[in-house]
Parts: sequence; C-alpha cells; structure tokens
Amino acid sequence: MKKHIHGGDVYRHQNVIDFSANCNPLGTPASVKRAVAESMEQVYHYPDVRCQNLRDALSAYEGVPADWIICGNGAADLIFSLVLALKPKRALVPAPTFAEYEQALESVGCQVLHAPGREEDGFAVDQALLQAIDDTIDILFLCNPNNPTGILTEPERLEQVMDACRRHGVFLVLDECFLDFVCSPGKYTQKASLENRKDLFILKAFTKRYAMAGIRLGYGLCSSQDLLEKMKEVTQPWNVSTLAQAAGIAALKEKEYVARATELIHRERGFLKEKMCEAGLQVYDSQANYIFFKGPENLQELCLQEGILIRDCGNYYGLARGYYRIAVRTHEENLTLMRAFEKVL
Repeated sequence: MKKHIHGGDVYRHQNVIDFSANCNPLGTPASVKRAVAESMEQVYHYPDVRCQNLRDALSAYEGVPADWIICGNGAADLIFSLVLALKPKRALVPAPTFAEYEQALESVGCQVLHAPGREEDGFAVDQALLQAIDDTIDILFLCNPNNPTGILTEPERLEQVMDACRRHGVFLVLDECFLDFVCSPGKYTQKASLENRKDLFILKAFTKRYAMAGIRLGYGLCSSQDLLEKMKEVTQPWNVSTLAQAAGIAALKEKEYVARATELIHRERGFLKEKMCEAGLQVYDSQANYIFFKGPENLQELCLQEGILIRDCGNYYGLARGYYRIAVRTHEENLTLMRAFEKVL
C-alpha cells in the first residue's frame, strides 16, 4: 500500500482554504456545538457503552431496527473492528478507492487484490470487478459514490455485484458515507437489502453530512447479530464518547440544514465542473460533494502558494501524480479557488 495520506491536514498547512476534506460546506451546526458543550456536565461519568439513545435516534432516522446499528469512533474505527471480527484471508477492493480499507485489511494479515477501473470509463465499477469475484474472495469493499472519484455505481450494476457476492459467499461492505450528497440517494442505498442479507454491512458517518470530522462518529448497519457481537468483542469499551453521542443525537434533528447543504452542493458542483473544464482541466463525472480531476503534477504546490489546499490523489492505488480531488464549498470560496486556478494554470 502507498503511504497513508489524508485530506484535511490543516495542522501542517495553516491559514489556507481547505478544499482537501469533503465536509459539509455550511460548517458544523450550532445545535451540535451546543450539545457538545452541554454534555460536558456528564463527562465525570463513563459514556453509555451501548450508545442506546444514539442508536434509537439513528433507528428512527435510517428506518432500521436499533439492534442492527453499531456506532464507532468514526467510520474508520468500524472498518478496523469489522475486519478484526471477520479476519478475512483474501479481499477485493476497486482501484482507486478509500485507503483505509486496505490499511485495515493488511493489519489482520489479509491479502488484498485490486480491481483497477479504466480511466476512459471514469474508474467506474466495471466487468473486471465482477469477474474478480470468485470463491477465493472472503470480503469486498465498495464505496458508493466512490472516494476519490465521486463516481456512482448504478443500481443495476450494484445488483450484479451483490448477486455475485451471494453466489460466491463473499461478505460485502458498502460504504455509503457520501450518498447523502448525490441526487436521489434513496435510489442507491441498499438498506432494504439488509433484512435478507446477513453478509452485508453498510457503513455511514456523521463526519461529512454534519461537518463533524473532529468529533469522530460513525455507524454501521447490519442485520447479523453474530457479527455485531463479534465487532463489540474486538473493540475497546467506551469507544464513542459522551460528547460524540450527544453531538450525534443533536445532528440528526438538523433536517433543514441538510436540505440547504444538499441544494448548495448540487448547484455549486455544476458551477465548479463548468469552470474547471473551461480552465482546461480534465474533470470526471463526480456526483458527490467533491470533484475528481486531472491537472499539472505540481498543482497542489501552486495552489498552496495561493492559500488553497487541494487533495493530491497520487498516493491512491491505481493513480499517479496529477490526479486531484476538491471539495464543493460555498460559492465565495469556490470563486476564490477558480481565481487561483486561473492564475496558476
């Protein structure tokens, strides 16, 4: 695996506009900040190890039983506890995709196979991945929409993947962390499949939807009680703080905030794509709250000189230098980015 690098490193790149992390451009809701502050009155006590109130709130939000929900210290925490519980020997992941899948798999000695996407198809899930699913594979990680490309796997293709996993006994992890920001997310989520599939785990997080990256709160949906119990057994107790639980409960009430952010992202995504194409950049058909594109190999360094931090995707498996990802932010911030591109390109 290539060197692990993540977006959002504002600690080593200070006083910049951060386009490298794809969080909600409206910022953290005031109600979430208040909930965190008020929960400080309870920090004398251990957190609820069962996250009962949070799981009840998530049950109402997601429309699934609370017993199917497991919470973690961010989505990455759940990825690691999932592979530790399953201990797969051989895994399949698309390329490029989220680096933490491979990092977690390698931590348990799992052999990782890659199914590279074709650049001419925007690195979309294709026949090559379907053909790579066989009886030797224990687990498949699939991010929809994919990170960093933002490409959506259409329901018909996803159904083919799920059928292949069922036939070959492959456990399927669907990462839907960015699905909230696409058009018609209900068309793509596989929550309805959970009841009849014990071999399906859906990964979600508060990080992007509510701009809560620093709080660390993610959750998984799975109907297999055996698996959820195994995950709890390999996870440290009290991994979700009192503050994070309070923040999550408050965030789930912010429906108007999510609607405003979604409208903003859909509008600004189109604006950015148009302007970036006019600037001569190769832009892919990203459908999430970020845009994947190709440009000069030194573009990140040039943008830093203009006070802009973008995500260099050269460390993703299957990519080289010259591939980038930017978050969709407010119109004013996006105009600043476009002016920086015009200056440095």
